[in-house]
Amino acid sequence: MRLSQFHLHTSKETPADAEVISHKLMLKAGMIRKLAAGLYTWSPLGLRVLRKVERVVREEMDAAGAIELLMPAVQPRELWEETGRWEKFGGQLLKIQDRKEAWYCFGPTHEEVITDFARNELSSYKQLPVTWYQIQTKFRDEIRPRFGVMRAREFLMKDAYSFHLSDEDLDRQYRVMYDAYGRIFTRLGLGFRAVFADTGAIGGSASHEFHVLADSGEDAIAFCEGSNYAANVELAEALAPGERPAATEAMRTVDTPTQKTCEDVAALMGVDLARTVKSIALMGQHEPGAPQFVLALVRGDHAVNEIKLSKVPGLADYRLATETEIAGHLGSQPGFLGPVNPKRPIRVVADRSVAAMGDFVIGANVPGQHLAGVNWGRDLPEPDVVADIRNVVAGDASPDGGGTLGIARGIEVGHVFQLGRKYAEAMKCTVLDETGKAAVPAMGCYGIGVSRIVAAAIEQNHDDAGIRWPSAMAPWQAVVCVINPKNDPAVTEAAEALYRDLNAAGVETALDDRGLRPGAMFADIELIGIPHRVVVSGRGLEAGTFEYRRRDAAESENLDRTALFGRIDARLAG
Repeated sequence: MRLSQFHLHTSKETPADAEVISHKLMLKAGMIRKLAAGLYTWSPLGLRVLRKVERVVREEMDAAGAIELLMPAVQPRELWEETGRWEKFGGQLLKIQDRKEAWYCFGPTHEEVITDFARNELSSYKQLPVTWYQIQTKFRDEIRPRFGVMRAREFLMKDAYSFHLSDEDLDRQYRVMYDAYGRIFTRLGLGFRAVFADTGAIGGSASHEFHVLADSGEDAIAFCEGSNYAANVELAEALAPGERPAATEAMRTVDTPTQKTCEDVAALMGVDLARTVKSIALMGQHEPGAPQFVLALVRGDHAVNEIKLSKVPGLADYRLATETEIAGHLGSQPGFLGPVNPKRPIRVVADRSVAAMGDFVIGANVPGQHLAGVNWGRDLPEPDVVADIRNVVAGDASPDGGGTLGIARGIEVGHVFQLGRKYAEAMKCTVLDETGKAAVPAMGCYGIGVSRIVAAAIEQNHDDAGIRWPSAMAPWQAVVCVINPKNDPAVTEAAEALYRDLNAAGVETALDDRGLRPGAMFADIELIGIPHRVVVSGRGLEAGTFEYRRRDAAESENLDRTALFGRIDARLAG
């Protein structure tokens, strides 16, 4: 590709509305242009990168035995009502009407459509197992689209769905797809981790997320360096500590007139934050239609995990208690709450670490006061429920016994689910088994955010000059830059020959023949992240060399033709 004939429109200015580095660099490099909130046009440059990602994804899906199809982006309401998700999916579902006033949605995902396809196409166990996939535009009406294509409303996604007669066969295909995802991200040159994850709104029995590791990642990942254990912090188990110590202090009242947080109370008393307990007042349900006041307790230096808390019996649909409800049950106000001597009966749910504490500090249920030296069984009854309800922190023991946990930031780019029979049962999808009886197939679901991968790769691979693409994702592998202020025909001919020969050797190469000054030309090439830059100039021709610089190298090298081709081939192979 000759850049003089290509649409390359870079900018020196940092966009004011761009928050993360990938958004800034994609706009500066001219890869995307904003149309509306969360909607972007991909320029020819951006599309080249997007297609590189798409090609790797497609090749690995095909190699894993998946079969490509293409489903409609617009989906009828009736399908979503069969699974109960027309209302349950919430505000992210963009609902539209046609001229006949029939309701549709712009698909955020395709479980309903693929299940409808399967129930009409599959009739016998002999057609199973089967895995279908597509690469297609999705739309989710994000309440706050941000970070460019990282959290856009419209995005390109690969979604695959598998159907199986047995759970064992679903397990097998789940592992096949899990391994395929690992190959995809490895081929794309990304640092990533696969982590145990919550199944969320999609549902199902097993789930892994694939995260590109980056400091700007929205998700926290717990991992163990001494083993392969990794999990989303939302799901990572915090193990129970050792036995509870014996009481050594008498319970006493401490005046805390303005200290409402555990941090402020600990500072006032001169004690470690880990000796304090924070109380979160909730309203749950003891049984359907019977609201119940619940006090959830976590250590002062820990954070409540909302997903874990929602899995405690009676708290599936919990909400925060109002100040009126707090006053009615505890006789106090937020900032001074605790389980000692409540005004009315309450349910106490204590994190494992809190249940193992002695001589701790907690609210006294009196404005301006806390209690110190509090102990279970002596000063208050044992908790009604002891459960893991907190986020893990760095230094916690790994659940698999492999050492201690570290915390990293990650950007979710892929997710695999074992859906089980949730959708097939709801939509009455059956096949005849070996005995001739109707059987509901088990399903798997496997998604990759193709457009999000592009942004995630930039978050992980950039410097002050711009993007540093992994080789497999770069718009071109190399660029030949022509420095020819005197319009010397020999320089032009040498650049053209090198450009042709590199492409003939299998190195995807662009020719920068735009006639820019070297500084502006090199700045563009660094900004858009081309891995290899070769400069052809009159001075170089006289010396019989080309100026070569790898994108991540500090200095340029002067190489003859043989050494140049050998260096680029070695870098591409590596």
